[in-house]
Amino acid sequence: MTTLPLDLLMFAGLCLFVLSGAPIAFVLAGTAALFAGIGWWLDVLNFNLIGAFPMRVFNTMNAETLIAIPLFVFMGMILERARIAEDLLRTMGALFGRMRGGLGVSVTLVGALLAASTGIVGATTVTMGMMALPVMLRYGYGPAYSSGIICSAGTLGQIIPPSTVLIIMGEVLSSAYQQAQQSQGNFAAEALSVGQLFAGSLLPGLMLVGIYIVYQLIVSWARPDISPALPREALEVDGQAPSLSDLLRVLVPPLALIVAVLGSILGGIATATEAASVGAVGATLLAGLRSGRKHWAVWTAVGSLAVLIFMAVNFDLRSGRSNATELEGLMLSAALVIAAIGALALFFVWREIWRGKVLGPAMGSTARTTSMIFTIVIGALLFSLVFRGLGGDLRIKELLEAAPGGPHGAMLMVLVIMFFLGMFLDYVEITIIAIPVMGPPILASGIDPIWFGVMIAMVLQTSFLTPPVGYTLAYLRSVAPPSVTTQAIWLGAVPFIGLQLLAVVIIYFVPAMTTWLPDLLF
Repeated sequence: MTTLPLDLLMFAGLCLFVLSGAPIAFVLAGTAALFAGIGWWLDVLNFNLIGAFPMRVFNTMNAETLIAIPLFVFMGMILERARIAEDLLRTMGALFGRMRGGLGVSVTLVGALLAASTGIVGATTVTMGMMALPVMLRYGYGPAYSSGIICSAGTLGQIIPPSTVLIIMGEVLSSAYQQAQQSQGNFAAEALSVGQLFAGSLLPGLMLVGIYIVYQLIVSWARPDISPALPREALEVDGQAPSLSDLLRVLVPPLALIVAVLGSILGGIATATEAASVGAVGATLLAGLRSGRKHWAVWTAVGSLAVLIFMAVNFDLRSGRSNATELEGLMLSAALVIAAIGALALFFVWREIWRGKVLGPAMGSTARTTSMIFTIVIGALLFSLVFRGLGGDLRIKELLEAAPGGPHGAMLMVLVIMFFLGMFLDYVEITIIAIPVMGPPILASGIDPIWFGVMIAMVLQTSFLTPPVGYTLAYLRSVAPPSVTTQAIWLGAVPFIGLQLLAVVIIYFVPAMTTWLPDLLF
C-alpha cells in the first residue's frame, strides 16, 4: 500500500475536484487535507510537517511585496468606477473606426492602456464587453471574432506591468532562485525583485499588443465581412468628430498615472509597493478631477504630492536625522503629507468621491478581490506543503533531470505543463504550487530567472482564454447578449491563444527581449 504514488493521485484529485465548481481555495485546502490524512494513515507522511504550515502562511503574508496587490487592485477599481475606460473606448473607437478593423484595434489599444494602469483582467473584460461588444455586433463584426478581440485585450493585464501575477511570481521566483543558488554553494546571490520582472515583461507585453494588431489588420484585409469600417455616424462623440484636444483629454490622465507608477519602479525611485501607493492616490485624484467639480482640494493634494516626490528624490527623508537641514526637510515633508491627506479626507473624498459612489464600492470590490487572492494563496501553500511531504518535489526533479535536451528541454517541459495546468487551475495557485517545485532545478541549471519568469507569465496568460476555467471567457459570457453563444466565445479565443504561444516562441529564441531592459536599469 505504501508504494501508491500519492503525489500523482493528489494532483489528479485536484484536477477532478476543480471540475466540481467548488471555490478553488477550498478545493486546494480540502484536497491537501484529504491526502495528508491518507499519507499519515499509510505512514508515508510525517504529520509534524503540517506544523510548519502556520509559519509559512505568516511569512508569506508578512512579505512587503505582496502589500502592492491590494493597492494595485484598489487603483484598478477606482479607475473602473471613474469610467475612464468608457471615454477611452469612445474616443479611440471614433479615431480608428474609419479604417477596416479599426474598432478592434482600438479595443486592443484601450486594453493595453488599462493593463498598464490597472492590471485588473475582470474589470477590463467586463467593461469592454458591455461597451464595445454591442457596437461591434451592430456594425457587422463577427460574434466569435469580436469576442476573441475583447477577451484577448482583457488578458493583457497579466503581462503588461503592473500585474498581480508578476507581483506574486516575483516573490515566489526570487525564493526559488535563491534556493537554486544555495544548492550550488552560492550563499550571496542577489534576490530577484518585482521591479526586474516588471522591466523584463514590458517589451514582451508591448510586442504581444503589436502581434494582436497585425493579426487584426490581416483579418480586416482578408475578411472585411467580419471586420468592417464604421459608418460616419458611429465616428462621432457627442455629435461631433473627436479632435486632438479630445484625444489628449482622455489619454493624458491614464498615461500620466502609468508614467508615475512604472516610471518610479523602473527608475529605481520606488519599490513596487511604494509605487502602488502612488498609483492608488493618483487614481483617486483622477476620479476627483472627473467628478465635474474641480475642487481646490484636488489641486492642494496634487501640489503637495508633487513637491513631496521631488523632495524624496533629492533629499534623504529617513527618520533619525540630526542635521538641521535634514530635520527641516523632514518637517516640511510631514507638513506636505498632512496637507495632502487633509485635503483628500476633509473635502475631496466626501464631496467628490463618496457621494459620487466611487470610493465606497471600489473599497468593497478591493476587499473582496484581495481576500479571494490571499485565500487562494493560503490554500495553495497547504497543497504545496503536503505535495512536497508526499515526495512530489523529488518526483518532479527526477522528471526534469531526465528530460531530453538538457536544461532547455526541461524548461520546455515545464512550460507545456504550465499550459495544461492553466486549463484547470488559476494563475495564483499555479504560481504558488508549481514554481517552488519546478523552479529551483531549472534555475540551478543556469537558466536566466527573468527570462524564465516572463515566459511562464506569458504561458499563464493563456489560462484566461483556455476552457473550461478560462476566466475572461466567463467574464464576457456574463455580459454578452444572448445572440453571442458560449461556443462563439470559445472559438473566438482560439486564434489569440495561438498568438500568445507565438509570442512565447519569439521570446524563447530572442531572450534579450526580456533581459535587456532589466540589465540596463538594474
